[in-house]
Amino acid sequence: MMSENEYWFCLTHHAVEGHDGCKNADRLGPYASSEEASRALEKVQERNEAWDNDPDWNDDSSGPGNGLTDGTPER
Repeated sequence: MMSENEYWFCLTHHAVEGHDGCKNADRLGPYASSEEASRALEKVQERNEAWDNDPDWNDDSSGPGNGLTDGTPER
């Protein structure tokens, strides 16, 4: 059940939307507040930077190719 107090950030229009906005495939959320939804792209960037700097998820490792760390398919 969707709450009427949920907000999404539309990736097509770069705007905060309520329940009756664009299709879910074109937006991020739901968020509890309009302000939180308006920061959606900032949050994505922060998370991407954190993942890029996380040694457990670093694709630049020099270990053996296991398909999980360096993108080399496992054989």
